[in-house]
Amino acid sequence: MTTTTRQKPATRARGKNPALALKVVGPAPHAVQDTDNKLPAAMLSGKEILEYQLDIWQRTVLFWDALRQRANNMLEHERAGLPPLLDFKYETVLDARRFAHPANYALLRITEIGEDCWDDCVDPDKPPVIVVDPRAGHGPGIGGFKRDSEVGMALHEGHPVYFVIFFPEPAPGQTLADVLHALRRFVEEVARRHPGESPVLYGNCQAGWAVTLLSADCEGLAGPAVLNGSPLSYWAGESGVNPMRVSGGLLGGAWLAHLSADLGDGRFDGAWLAQNFENLKPEKAIWEKYAHLFHKVDSERERFLEFERWWNGFYFLSREEIVAIVENLFIGNKLERGLMRICHGCVADLRRIQNPLIVFASYGDNITPPHQALGWIPAVYQDTDDLKRAGQRIVYLTNPHVGHLGIFVSAKVARLEHRAILESLDEIEALKPGLYEMQIDNPTGDPDCHKPQFTVRFEERQVEELSFPQQTEAFERVRAVSEASEAFYRTFVSPWVKATTSPWTAEALKWLHPMRTSRYLFSESFNPWMRAVALIAETVAEKRTPLPDDHPLLEQEREIIGRISEAAERVRKLRDVGYEQAFNLLYGHGALVNAAWLDSGGERSDAG
Repeated sequence: MTTTTRQKPATRARGKNPALALKVVGPAPHAVQDTDNKLPAAMLSGKEILEYQLDIWQRTVLFWDALRQRANNMLEHERAGLPPLLDFKYETVLDARRFAHPANYALLRITEIGEDCWDDCVDPDKPPVIVVDPRAGHGPGIGGFKRDSEVGMALHEGHPVYFVIFFPEPAPGQTLADVLHALRRFVEEVARRHPGESPVLYGNCQAGWAVTLLSADCEGLAGPAVLNGSPLSYWAGESGVNPMRVSGGLLGGAWLAHLSADLGDGRFDGAWLAQNFENLKPEKAIWEKYAHLFHKVDSERERFLEFERWWNGFYFLSREEIVAIVENLFIGNKLERGLMRICHGCVADLRRIQNPLIVFASYGDNITPPHQALGWIPAVYQDTDDLKRAGQRIVYLTNPHVGHLGIFVSAKVARLEHRAILESLDEIEALKPGLYEMQIDNPTGDPDCHKPQFTVRFEERQVEELSFPQQTEAFERVRAVSEASEAFYRTFVSPWVKATTSPWTAEALKWLHPMRTSRYLFSESFNPWMRAVALIAETVAEKRTPLPDDHPLLEQEREIIGRISEAAERVRKLRDVGYEQAFNLLYGHGALVNAAWLDSGGERSDAG
């Protein structure tokens, strides 16, 4: 049963950080394992040592063969035109490439799930759901990557489901205004097909700000908007924990993205964004990913290949888009401040949003921490009374540990949190204006359950509690430096770079990108030696008998992998601290950047 609990404003204790009221306590640290019972190598039998040597040789062959297959999958996907990796059948409803102001987007209608067609799955009395995937370097499909996904859960709950995809190449000169106008057309079309039912908007990651802008622009057309791991407050974050927010200042602003797009002949390669994601936590994104594949190659191969097929499909953004995104969002943080100009005479104003917003964030997300997912609320609304006077309902839900991609990919999260959101839409729309925290009580611990096996309650919170550390002056200096460096680059350097760039040089740079070469060079199409690996791997797979998990040398292998991970994590944390210190030295209190750089007179903002 869903209940609404009203609480009196909490008294703020002196010296306490009010943001701690929202802190979710993560799982307890792993207990220290007892290593006294582990046998030294000298005490192992010769048979155990030989078994392990054979096993590690076989796993080495299968590991390299998995990398070979990944390379082939990547090249095959490229040859096919990088189609969306949806695990559902669909039909195209609208193709924005044919609009008067074209954009590389299309609206799909999910028609079948397995052997069941639309009529067997859909309840016509339920509102349609529009899932929008992010253009953050990869292709579309993460929201419908598998059956236990956002698309799968929405279909399972009986909602008509539409999916917004995009194509690998942007339309020439495509702007954010073109994209937003196309998305508005999509919402209007879905609303027309389902009269009386306002579409539910589902925005993942960077698509969240697009969904937010749609909510402000499509007043009366859209129903509740769900923002999953979506940053709206780009300057927020915890020092030493979220280094991505300071990278713009350390790189000198938006000019580098502009240069990359110029070198790409007017296109920005999404592989750079994917590389940034991997560099955030290399101990997990690089070392642990491959170490886990090597250690569990028999059971992890297919899961690894399935995910990598999506991860290695890199899409492009136009020069106009990437410069506008970096200037207005990552550097300028203009969305929450109401300064982001979409097109002539149109400025984004988040206070215009009237449909309920559901914000899903995780404390394990180092790309979009709760600071960035929720920090915009006190920036837009002065206090709780201001939020209520605006007639808005904002509900937030936090997970204590799941990572950024897990918010969209994790089957466990899809079966519990996303199902709970979809099953609670009516209760959310019935809430009185205010800020609420969504709490899910699941006593069974089973993520694959329905109400009333789990219950949902909405506890009223105060906007004043959403107080996160701010470095506004430092980021204002970053904005000023970025505007100056971008103006210099645009005026004096960009014309020369464009003059020396051609489609041939852009294509060469594309295929020489480290995120591609580190993959496709393992294909036998580029490396003839990999044919021998494929033949040997086939023989090994037929005759292989994996060692039991409790084999002493496998246990030591796991321990070594863990120690290397811990060492890499310590190095990465030192790197992040260095980033923060360099940022504070350049832009913080007593910064090297002269305050005269700041331009308090007017904001240059243009998303189109």
